[in-house]
Amino acid sequence: MLVQLAIRDYAIVDSLDLELHGGMTAITGETGAGKSILLGALGLCLGERADAGSVRHGAERADLSARFDIADLPEARAWLSERELPDDDCLLRRVVTTAGRSKAWINGQPATVSDLRSLGEHLIEIHGQHAHQALLREETHLRLLDDFAGHAESVDELTTLYRQWQDKRRRLKRLSEDGEEIQARCQLLRYQVEELDQLALAEGELQALEEEQVQLAHAEETLREAQFAAECCDHDEAGALHLLTQATQRLGPLPGSDRGSLAEALGMLNEARIQIEEAARELHRFVDTTELDPERLAWVEERLGEVHRIARKHHVMPEELAELHQRLQAELTALEGGEHNLETLSSEVEALREDWRQQARAVGEARREAATRFGQAVQEQLAFLAMGKASFQVQVESRDTPAPNGLDSVRFLISANPGQPARPLAKVASGGELSRISLAIQVVAASHSTIPSLVFDEVDVGVSGATAEIVGQLLRRLGENGQVMTVTHLPQVAAQAHQHLHIEKQAQEKTTLTRMSLLDSAGRVRELARMLGGVTLSDRTLAHAREMLDASQHAHH
Repeated sequence: MLVQLAIRDYAIVDSLDLELHGGMTAITGETGAGKSILLGALGLCLGERADAGSVRHGAERADLSARFDIADLPEARAWLSERELPDDDCLLRRVVTTAGRSKAWINGQPATVSDLRSLGEHLIEIHGQHAHQALLREETHLRLLDDFAGHAESVDELTTLYRQWQDKRRRLKRLSEDGEEIQARCQLLRYQVEELDQLALAEGELQALEEEQVQLAHAEETLREAQFAAECCDHDEAGALHLLTQATQRLGPLPGSDRGSLAEALGMLNEARIQIEEAARELHRFVDTTELDPERLAWVEERLGEVHRIARKHHVMPEELAELHQRLQAELTALEGGEHNLETLSSEVEALREDWRQQARAVGEARREAATRFGQAVQEQLAFLAMGKASFQVQVESRDTPAPNGLDSVRFLISANPGQPARPLAKVASGGELSRISLAIQVVAASHSTIPSLVFDEVDVGVSGATAEIVGQLLRRLGENGQVMTVTHLPQVAAQAHQHLHIEKQAQEKTTLTRMSLLDSAGRVRELARMLGGVTLSDRTLAHAREMLDASQHAHH
């Protein structure tokens, strides 16, 4: 509910902080005192259009904020949570400059005006007596009836099914329109994948082929040079091995060959001879086991040529072919799968359509059953509001065009006088009648409504006497289940309120300011007396006012 409203430099208000409470709050004051300022400031916080005229004369900007307690409002908390905003509190702020520009914040974070409106729908509903109020919109009629019927979960399921159905329909439409293009793409992919399947390039194969090709291409030269190297090691008397043997034989018998530098040199020659012997053996083994294989070389070069040809064809590097193969195969699988199969997708669309229609029929039956009970309950309230001759109906009609919330069109119809045909609420000429009808509907819907705070702007226009007292009783009844604020001119209505907010205009030197204050018991008596008897407050009028207040308050204890 709305717990605080702060107004700075708005209209003729310089500074105002209001603490508000649950229950029914009456808002009164003399004509022209500025009762509309409170509703105007609240409306700006809820995203209504702003202009430079909102700023108090002489000020640079108007600063308005409304704080709501949302502890028992899961939809409002969910709205904030979805946008990653703190959801333990709700503060709406709006600043309007003299240039007509405005800025908005929600819980200290910048927001758009549409954000204020969207969140405000979960917080409060303002009812005036003109055609812009929510009850004149048929979508509101549908929402109120669904709230009254208590099948919000079924409607949510219906909406989810509708969105799934429409999403599949759009996919099917795109697939049908792009069918030839998709089929052509599938044909190309099949050819490309088959070609890569036939190539069957294994992981690491390309590098192995390239290394083998180098070896085979230089095999003859390698064999010739290896043979020459082997002969250098051990070929007759010219080989290194023979020369080393001669050197060790000549040095060995010499005096001192077992010590000093001569012994060291002799040891190195012996080691060299051993190394040469091992190298010669390896070279001979290589020469004896190596064969020239021109056929293998031709195959390897042909294989490499095929790999490079296909890589050029696909404009990729040869080493990227394996990845390309996987990517093309995945795309082909996706295109040939259910999401791109006309027959499969068409079956899914038809199944969702049938599920939605069954759910829509079930919801429609529940609405028609609830419409009768809702209409009867409103009719009873109208009788209390001196409209017993009026006839209220909730019309539920089937429509041909599917919508997220079903196949039903809901309208509230009223016949204010016997013999007159029932007409939509928007066609009701009398503002007083419309306000009373609105009040009767809200009383019935309050126990099921998701809107916790209601504001009624001069709901008592056109009524008086006993009817006015009943209007007050009904407003108080609404306040028992939430928060009701009503701008009223009737003492019978104001006396029923839990709280009484008084608005007055004060002239200060060259400016006029509006003051608002919450009245205590004595203040309420004086204000009721003013509403009863005008400017002069006689003892009789004060006594009447005190009696009215006491009777109204004690009646609810």
